[in-house]
Amino acid sequence: MRDTYQINELCDALNVSTSGFYAASDRPPCARALGNRLLLDQMKSIHSHRHTRCYGSPRMTRELRNSGMPCSVNRVARIMKHNDLKAQRKKAFRPKTTCSDPNAKAAPNHLADCPPASVPGKLLVSDITYIRTREGWLYLAVVIDLFSRRVLGWKVSDSMTVDLVLNALRNASDSGTPVADAVFHSDRGSQYSASDTRKLLKRLHLTPSMSAKGNCYDNAFAESFFASLKKEVLPTSEVFESRHAAATAVFDYIETFYNKCRLHSSLDYQSPEQFLNQYFQTLNQSLN
Repeated sequence: MRDTYQINELCDALNVSTSGFYAASDRPPCARALGNRLLLDQMKSIHSHRHTRCYGSPRMTRELRNSGMPCSVNRVARIMKHNDLKAQRKKAFRPKTTCSDPNAKAAPNHLADCPPASVPGKLLVSDITYIRTREGWLYLAVVIDLFSRRVLGWKVSDSMTVDLVLNALRNASDSGTPVADAVFHSDRGSQYSASDTRKLLKRLHLTPSMSAKGNCYDNAFAESFFASLKKEVLPTSEVFESRHAAATAVFDYIETFYNKCRLHSSLDYQSPEQFLNQYFQTLNQSLN
């Protein structure tokens, strides 16, 4: 407003002294302001990453602390708000109907009777989701360890056959994490009730478990993973150009980010691998 008013007029209107205004203009930034600038620069770097652009103030704060920058959640939230750094929100969860086999006998829901997972590989959940591409659907099946939230095995395919689940389960078994008599929980989809799936579960000494009929929320852990994946992986248009591009993005997300780096609030803001490493270090100390 200098083109219209003089400095002393503006200062009078705001009830501040002219000398105080000039002193503040010439004063170098305080330590707090400099610290906020450093935090903002790092926050912009985190927010520009293809996966961590979805981080809100709690995860952003933990990322900053991990990089050696002490800060509080409130301070981070305030800086994010003032600089329009917004977390990408999850869309509302809309359940999709599972195509079950009416002739197959469903396994009981053992997961509902189990206490929370206390060791790796004892409670596993699995599910299938759809990813849109301009070439058609790409289907993704995953097997997740409930103790560490780690994706033990996964597989993508352009068809939703029983082989999709079998290959994801074999990959999970090859990871060496599932233990004998572990619970393997899924919905009542025909891929999970198929005889080939039951035979493989028996050969791997895994106990099949299935959600209640018509209740997809029984498998909420797998659904939560899919919601995070789609929020953090899908392009702006929500449609990949090709199945190959979608498969590459899924590989990048699971293998280089989700298992290794993504911070989980349920794991005290650690990644699945960090959580497992801490668990085994603690276990070794107690054994020693």
